[in-house]
Amino acid sequence: MAKTRQEKEQSIKTLSENIKNAKSTVLANFQGLKVVESEELRGICREANVEYLASKKTLLKRALADAGFDVDTQEFEGGVAVVLGNEDEVAPAQIIAKFAKNHEAVRIFGGILEGKFIDSAKVTELSKLPSKLELYAKLVGTINAPVSGFVNVLAGNIRGLMNVLNALKESKA
Repeated sequence: MAKTRQEKEQSIKTLSENIKNAKSTVLANFQGLKVVESEELRGICREANVEYLASKKTLLKRALADAGFDVDTQEFEGGVAVVLGNEDEVAPAQIIAKFAKNHEAVRIFGGILEGKFIDSAKVTELSKLPSKLELYAKLVGTINAPVSGFVNVLAGNIRGLMNVLNALKESKA
């Protein structure tokens, strides 16, 4: 059933607000995916707290224009999926890039990061970066390394003392 003009205007407004509020956005082709594969992608997005929306190119073009981006969506082939990351800038790019490896139908058109439109090559580069949680884990490990090393040095002295005492005990027995 066709959408009324009011429904289309509401869709444009909602999509525009979502794009403005997202930390990063990825635009990708989803046409050619089977329903099961599309649902699998939606499920992966849901688990990562990433929003997945399918949109018509004309509505997406108007929503992007309302959000302040001049992107010609007519150059995109097939249906356009808008994947929005509200918490992690890298998550949408990682999800789509990983999914595209196993599904030839998925192609990245580009994305939006820090208020600028980026091409598909930049989105692919972005997908190779570690996520925020991985970066936090590496930071904590780096901060913890000197403390852990110091504890091992102190424990080494005690271990050495214990070895000497055990050797004395065995020699006396």
